[in-house]
Amino acid sequence: MNFRETTIKYIKDILRSKTISEVIYAELQEAHLRKLEAETAAEYAHAAMQYNEERIKRLEARLAEHKEYT
Repeated sequence: MNFRETTIKYIKDILRSKTISEVIYAELQEAHLRKLEAETAAEYAHAAMQYNEERIKRLEARLAEHKEYT
């Protein structure tokens, strides 16, 4: 296939109506992508919560230590 034939085939493929299977497959791919993005966000939120819990413990210990010396 030369460039012209490939280009014509590509344009025809873009302009034709998609089959139900193609539409469902595209939506399924999008759903998988959104799930991965949501899992990434959940992992990030969990890590942020753990970080702040440790930070609170550290700061409370420092505050208690500071109160002992004053």
